[in-house]
Amino acid sequence: MPAVTRIDPKDVFTPEEWARFSKRSTWLGLVCVASAWGLIFAAGAMFVLWPNPLTYILAVMLIGARQLGLAILMHDAAHGALHSNLKINDWVGEWLCAAPVGARLKSYRDYHLKHHRFTEQPEDPDRSLSAPFPITRASLWRKVARDLTGRTFLKQRTAQIFGNRKPGEVVNSSNGRFLLTNALLLISLSAAGYWWAYFALWIVPMATWLPLVTRLRNIAEHACVKTAEDPFTHARTTLANIFERLFIAPYWVHFHGEHHVFMHAPCYRLESLHRSLMEKGYWSRMHIAPSYFSVLGEATNKPIAQPA
Repeated sequence: MPAVTRIDPKDVFTPEEWARFSKRSTWLGLVCVASAWGLIFAAGAMFVLWPNPLTYILAVMLIGARQLGLAILMHDAAHGALHSNLKINDWVGEWLCAAPVGARLKSYRDYHLKHHRFTEQPEDPDRSLSAPFPITRASLWRKVARDLTGRTFLKQRTAQIFGNRKPGEVVNSSNGRFLLTNALLLISLSAAGYWWAYFALWIVPMATWLPLVTRLRNIAEHACVKTAEDPFTHARTTLANIFERLFIAPYWVHFHGEHHVFMHAPCYRLESLHRSLMEKGYWSRMHIAPSYFSVLGEATNKPIAQPA
């Protein structure tokens, strides 16, 4: 099938507006990366200082969400939007974002740009993520259980090692870079006297909360979105509240409808770009959900089959 229609940003925004929304900062992307790692270490320190079941669960959720945040910032780097200097963009995206969570920037970029070119068409490499929806609530709960018990993680890592990966999983990994960055993290924590924190506060979040919030992100972006020729219909925007942004959707990833139409706008510009679109009346052409809970309600409305 032909590639999806693209919209010229200057048909929507004035040249001055688009220059502002598309500008790549020399420091905002780096601040985002630093904040992801800062919150990871702060959440770990919280549990070290006040060890109890509540602070551990909170640390796992915060760290898993920031691991997703690193993948989101790698995604920005794949679009060349993380830094104004492409060499810095690619180095930071590769070594500080992609490698620690088992991804590879270059191969992800090729994969992901094909998704943009053929969104929700048969050629879309992510089509299998949205095609099964809507599903039943029981089916969703089974998936959640697999995520939180580590079964999804084991399946993905087995596929990563043996090369049998499915679309949408932690994609296009480089085992060597993943092992190197994780070895450095383990060595650093061990030198500080906290070797156990690598397993309890890095691997456990990666094996539990990260798969779950990645699944929720995938559902919110394209599940049950009836795409038409209008590019504004190709993805969903979810109006995440502060808690959803903290634990599920960091770094403006919930503005996915805006990203699909204007894919070269950096993530840190998407909120102001969204406000501008709303003021211009484009809300009537977009899929906008009020929360992640509402998205799950829409994605799990398949009736249970009754026996004949």
